[in-house]
This record gives sequence, C-alpha cells and structure tokens, in this order.
Amino acid sequence: MDAQGTTPTSSLDLMRWIVWAQRKTGEEWIRERGLSHGQSAALVYLVRNPGAIQRDIAQMSRTSEASVSSLLQGLERRGLVERRTDPGNERSKRVYATPAGSELIAGFDTAMTTVEETILAPLDQAERATLQTLLTKIAADLPQPTPS
Repeated sequence: MDAQGTTPTSSLDLMRWIVWAQRKTGEEWIRERGLSHGQSAALVYLVRNPGAIQRDIAQMSRTSEASVSSLLQGLERRGLVERRTDPGNERSKRVYATPAGSELIAGFDTAMTTVEETILAPLDQAERATLQTLLTKIAADLPQPTPS
C-alpha cells in the first residue's frame, strides 16, 4: 500500500513504489553511518574518482562549489576526506577519501545489491530477463540521468 493506504495500480505508480523501497533502504544505510545524502554521495564519488577537484564534486552533486566546500569541511572534521595541494600548483587542491571514509561507505554497493535482490525475489530468471528487456526499451528514449 502507498502512503494513502491504497494499492498502486498504474505501472508508473508501481515503479515509484519500487524506487521508494530502494531509496528508503539506501537512506537508512546512510543515516546509520551519520551521513547526509550529500556527504555519502561525495564519499562514493571520491572513492571512485580519487583526487577530484571541488568543481567536479559540485558538478556531480548539481550544487555550488560553496556548498561543496561546506560539505567537505564536515567530512574533513570527521577524518573521512582530505584535501591535498597539487605539487607545483599551491592553489589547486585535490580531494581524496581517507581509508576511514572508504571503509565507512564500503558496504553501500552491497546493500543496494541486496535490496535489489529482495525486490526482484518474486521473479524467476526468465521474468527478470523480460523485465530488464522491457525497462531497457522504456529507458531507451529517455534523457540520460546525470550523476548524483
């Protein structure tokens, strides 16, 4: 049932319900680690893109460099990221997840894989393949999502 106590019937309502279940699991996982959504997104990005500059993180998160600066300061205080000056360019700083930051978010992909498996559990392999084919067909003409 949805928030209004009704069972969704349209395909889009059902897709929203499935995405809500996935998002809820991710948000709980992040909250258990004392992170905001923005902090967790930045940490995941930095683990995958070590040495990113602040502008890269702002583009990824679709926010301002000033907001990213504040977010990074909070992560630095917790020892989860560090900024390093580029050799030969004192004005350029690269941002890296520390080992503690990498460890803190290390299980996120596994948690998301687990929730996906839980969501798809009622389907056999043939049904999963059919669902994948149908979703790929639907998504083919949609604009590409931007990283977040």
